[in-house]
Amino acid sequence: MKAVELMTPNPCCCLATDSIEDVARIMRDNDCGSVPVVDDSGHLLGIVTDRDLAVRGFAESKKGTTRVRELMTPSPCCCEANDDVRDVERMMTDYQVRRVPIVDSAGCCVGIIAQADLALAAEHARVSEREVAIVVEKISERERMPASHHAGQLEQRL
Repeated sequence: MKAVELMTPNPCCCLATDSIEDVARIMRDNDCGSVPVVDDSGHLLGIVTDRDLAVRGFAESKKGTTRVRELMTPSPCCCEANDDVRDVERMMTDYQVRRVPIVDSAGCCVGIIAQADLALAAEHARVSEREVAIVVEKISERERMPASHHAGQLEQRL
């Protein structure tokens, strides 16, 4: 199965210059826990999660007017729409992330796949329950990869 078959297409995105208050509203209004950060052309620059808002933002006494660029994870690992879902699973487990942005050949964000999407696919027998269990286990392992492993992932994929 290809990523395009499983991804949520056209996810809500934000700009690096948007406020964290704005992105929190996007998450609330669209019932999502992560928002890809793009430039004016839609090129993926980063990702901001509800955890980023809590840990890097509010726990550090950041104001709602703080810009997303201060909290986002830059150059997140991503996959292309025609990549196999197993590549997405591998990305999730290798980098212990629960969400993987999907980009086109120009690096523009066209979708996102979350751990929950894999679980829903298992319900419909599109991926095996065993695959989902392995992904969840690997994502949840205690030892995390250094942040330096995340840097530059987007550039490597393009």
